[in-house]
Amino acid sequence: MPARLPSWAWVTGLTTGAIAVVAVLGVQADQGTKPTASTSRPSTPATADAKPSAEPKEEEKGADASAVPADSGTGRRIVYSLDTQQVWLVDASDAPRRSFEVWPGTVDPDPGTYTIGTRSEATTGSDGVDIEHIMYFTAKSGVSIAFSNAVDGSSPPPAEGRQTGGIRVAKDDGEALWTFGTTGTTVRVVD
Repeated sequence: MPARLPSWAWVTGLTTGAIAVVAVLGVQADQGTKPTASTSRPSTPATADAKPSAEPKEEEKGADASAVPADSGTGRRIVYSLDTQQVWLVDASDAPRRSFEVWPGTVDPDPGTYTIGTRSEATTGSDGVDIEHIMYFTAKSGVSIAFSNAVDGSSPPPAEGRQTGGIRVAKDDGEALWTFGTTGTTVRVVD
């Protein structure tokens, strides 16, 4: 008669399996994300007078895009603005260290506070594009939402009819985000 496994071993095995399934589904969701903007956009240091490439909303005109949104919390964090499609890397003293534009997928995260969970250094997207610096922080409607960049810096258009949660960044911004956004780093999503 085979030895019986203790209950904690079953729970550990099931939990590990569930985490692996979520990670695989998240990578698959992110792989379908292909940003639509040109990759020739330079990253913007937090101290530069950067302006979003799209026409700002009336109430945002004249606002300094390098200024961290007022409703984005405090302390060390990654701030993502849905309206301006911009990310800030903010240090513990609330000073922005880097600011850059992003290309969101088709599924936006809800405004709120999250943390970086699973990180994956690199994989190949379902479209054949190699992606790297994948950092998952939430899911919505069954779609994992993560930051990533294409290894070759490309930004092909999103796959038609697919729900994607990848928030793509330029290659150099992806490297900075990867270094800054360790597991457990706060991500604050604002309108």
